[in-house]
Amino acid sequence: MTPIDAEPRPGKKGLTRRQKRRLSRGAQYAVFVAAVIAFAASADWGRLHNQFAQVDIARQMFPDIITLALRNTVLYTLSGFVFGLVLGMVVALMRLSSVGPYRWLAGVYIEIFRGLPALLIFIFVGVAVPLAFPGTEIIGGTYGKVALALGLVSAAYMAETIRAGIQAVPKGQMEAARSLGFSPARAMVSIIVPQAFRVILPPLTNELVLLFKDSSLVLFLGVTLEERELSKFGRDLASTTANSTPILVAGLCYLLITIPLGLVVRRMEARAQEAVK
Repeated sequence: MTPIDAEPRPGKKGLTRRQKRRLSRGAQYAVFVAAVIAFAASADWGRLHNQFAQVDIARQMFPDIITLALRNTVLYTLSGFVFGLVLGMVVALMRLSSVGPYRWLAGVYIEIFRGLPALLIFIFVGVAVPLAFPGTEIIGGTYGKVALALGLVSAAYMAETIRAGIQAVPKGQMEAARSLGFSPARAMVSIIVPQAFRVILPPLTNELVLLFKDSSLVLFLGVTLEERELSKFGRDLASTTANSTPILVAGLCYLLITIPLGLVVRRMEARAQEAVK
């Protein structure tokens, strides 16, 4: 019998791509559920509750954790953000300057302060600055030191963000402003920078979230009881009560600020993408 005369064998029907995707997705869900069940079964929830969820200890933290610790954290963050934004704008303009030394100095600043850990900057501000400039430790007190430390760190990142935003503005905007009689400086302030801020507002808000968390490094400057921020406040009470509930409550207070800010950032990014489309 020739191959042509032979009867074809019934072929085995395979899975479609959609069925394969569903099968793969179902397997991933099953693995995830199994991992969660295994974690929940192996954890000692009684000890976790005793160490992190003591309602009586948490109740003792209020209202001081809000009126004192959270307030100080917000003030530290805002002061550092404002100083960093102003310094970052200056550094960004120096980076775009036609004067060579300005560009070189701005580049060195950005590379140094983006490369150093924020902890070292806080130690430097708390120790080296008072030694180099006697008498400056009384200017602004702890708030001044925090604003300087956070501002120096954030300015390096915001400078690059601002520079990218300025360069994203079409060059025709500057040419049109110059044709209307604007000086380069006035055109930059009145025309270019406002348009750039529409682009860089989401990353600047994200930088605010990062600064809010970096404010926990204030404890390395040495603060009084009235100057404590959330992390220091939680650590002190955890040491006093020999319980970690204050740490958990302090973390929840951080989330009380960072989660809404994160939602704002995502909303602004979505609006920016819609505007581009």
